[in-house]
Amino acid sequence: MSRAEVRSAARVLELLELLARVGQPMGLKDVVAALRLPKSSAHGLLQTLVARGYAERDAADRYQLSPSLTASGWIGGPDAHLIALARPVMEELRDELRETVFLGARGAGDDVKLLAKLVSPEIVRYDAETSKLRPAYCTAMGRVLLAFAEPGVVDGYLSRSKLKPLTPHTVTDPDRLRAGLARIRRQGFDVVVEELTIGGSGAAAPVFGADGRCRAALNVATVSHRFPSARERIIAAVRSAAGEISRRLGHLTPLAAA
Repeated sequence: MSRAEVRSAARVLELLELLARVGQPMGLKDVVAALRLPKSSAHGLLQTLVARGYAERDAADRYQLSPSLTASGWIGGPDAHLIALARPVMEELRDELRETVFLGARGAGDDVKLLAKLVSPEIVRYDAETSKLRPAYCTAMGRVLLAFAEPGVVDGYLSRSKLKPLTPHTVTDPDRLRAGLARIRRQGFDVVVEELTIGGSGAAAPVFGADGRCRAALNVATVSHRFPSARERIIAAVRSAAGEISRRLGHLTPLAAA
């Protein structure tokens, strides 16, 4: 914490950011462990947020952000900084390709939470709700985030996730997925063709922070009938844009060209 921050205010914001980042109800012990706060302090902060309408407590004594915040897409802390840096690049990418652009990060259960989107100006276009998690195993963003995650994340994800065939094209075999993740690490991007939904295809590339860790994934999504002719252009553009966002975050080592 910097000298300019007030400790009590910083703790409140850290708690709000934690609840937003996790995206699902949390018990008191989970909050204590995540923020390394005394139990009494964490309980007091949670009660204050509930009393002021910023959070809700369910019947199992778990806490989550109030719908009034989640409905408006409230995001704070590092994610807000990431979005602010990424948005101008996303706007240029959308305008260049005239396709929908998403920015996503690892959310609850290591599935994808959408941080921001800019929708294609075309009448026929791809779109998705930002309030719902998207499965990592069958989305380009999700597989990029898994591919560049720290050791152990992929094993944990595959051990607890049900890999359902959402379309006839969905890859659900764990060995094929692992091989695909290794390929993504080598080439620096991923492509999905109708694995999440029929009619939707796209490509994604990783966004790295100054510490070299993958902070997010940038995705260009389109309707499938436009994808084959634009595939290489989309891949090149999303990789370049993800690299620019990484640079703005302080990352100095670009991925080698595939």
